[in-house]
Amino acid sequence: MKKTIDGIDHYQMFIGGEWVSSSSGEMIDVINPANEELIARVPAGTAEDGRRALEAAQAAQPKWAAVPARKRGELLLELADRIRQNREHLARLLTLEQGKTYSLALGEIDATVDYIAFPAQCARRIEGEIVPSDEPKEHIWIHRVPYGVTVGLAAWNFPVALAGRKFGPSLTAGNTMVVKPPSITPIATLEIGRLAEDLLPPGVLNIVTGGGSTIGKELVSNPITRLVTMTGSVETGRQLYHLAAENITAVRLELGGKAPFIVMEDADLDHAVSCAVVSRFLNCGQVCTCNERMYLHEAIHDAFVEKYVEKVKALKIGDPFDPATDIGPKVSRDEVEKIDAMVKQAVADGCELVCGGKRPEGEMFQKGFWYEPTVLVGARNDMAVMRDEIFGPVVPIAKVSSFEEALALANDSDFGLAAYVFTHDMRRVERLVEELDFGEIYVNRPIGEQRQGFHNGFKLSGVGGEDGKHGLENYLQKKTFYVRYG
Repeated sequence: MKKTIDGIDHYQMFIGGEWVSSSSGEMIDVINPANEELIARVPAGTAEDGRRALEAAQAAQPKWAAVPARKRGELLLELADRIRQNREHLARLLTLEQGKTYSLALGEIDATVDYIAFPAQCARRIEGEIVPSDEPKEHIWIHRVPYGVTVGLAAWNFPVALAGRKFGPSLTAGNTMVVKPPSITPIATLEIGRLAEDLLPPGVLNIVTGGGSTIGKELVSNPITRLVTMTGSVETGRQLYHLAAENITAVRLELGGKAPFIVMEDADLDHAVSCAVVSRFLNCGQVCTCNERMYLHEAIHDAFVEKYVEKVKALKIGDPFDPATDIGPKVSRDEVEKIDAMVKQAVADGCELVCGGKRPEGEMFQKGFWYEPTVLVGARNDMAVMRDEIFGPVVPIAKVSSFEEALALANDSDFGLAAYVFTHDMRRVERLVEELDFGEIYVNRPIGEQRQGFHNGFKLSGVGGEDGKHGLENYLQKKTFYVRYG
């Protein structure tokens, strides 16, 4: 799986039940975002490696689909249990490679277990249908069957959880999968292969690493692949859509978000403030469903901002392994430079910088990818900071005079993933069903979906969706029989 050279772990890829190096022999450096130190190297997989992984998945799929659903579920539950038993080790790797706090990394591993266990527990609930025929002595049977070979592309913010979110239901449904974690945060996901290698049949789960333009392109465009599921940026989703179109490959995309956080005059202010803090700064703001723009009713705007800024200034930024730390580093230098440019542009456009807006001071912040939690007020919907995904510890705030104005401004976006609304007026809540164009809406509560729900976005935020019974159904296609028995 790996060997240590000069104190650095050099990983291999998991293909067909074996650990293999890239056909090119080239490696990718994995950097600790807290201090910019090299922590591991992984293979720079090639198109040839991608084909090899797909062929291994293709060879394994018929036998895997023939395994009774109950048995497939039991094997995946065993894998979930092994992940649980390695919770601390995997969480440590996550913190080292991605920079999230260790407590959040532990939570990610717990979520990974749940993402695998939930569909595995539903294995015996995969149902078909029998419907009446228009013809005499005939039945119509509709079976749900696997697609075949699937590909799972995970994002760098929650790489292990997103991998489990994809291969859990896919394998439960009888598909096989090739998983490609992001090159910037791949090592904890590769460790899943170690836990699966003596449990799952060879080729059922494969884990490869490398660039999107090389091995990633091959995985999506190869005709062996019958379904691709990806979590990532809108731009990457567009490219994937084009590549998949050649073979009419099914796609499931969970893309960017620009979640509005609406607080009305009748809301519980202290509760809304606390929810707004965690919903923005969780994982240094690197969550697709994070609070990305706030709309505060004018009656509570000033009081809310005062309370909010006080809590934001109290957040501790620092060593992600320190239990007292609230915010770790951003994942990369490019990410820090992007959000810093957005803040500077917002100020130039007329926003007032209330706090943050720079790299924190101190010896420990001389290296690494750090940015202070930042609050901007006086934002308008025509500003880039209100329209483009920030994906960092920065939040712009706008003032509104009515519920109708808040809805109109919230909907005035290319994105439609998550939204937050705080009000005690149930008439307003009921209106959200028809009037707020987002796939996942949190009412009077902070960030965090549940496995039995359904996670999906509208507009540029994606197609398909994940989690719950509907997420499992996304990995199944329908096969219809017209059975004449007379």
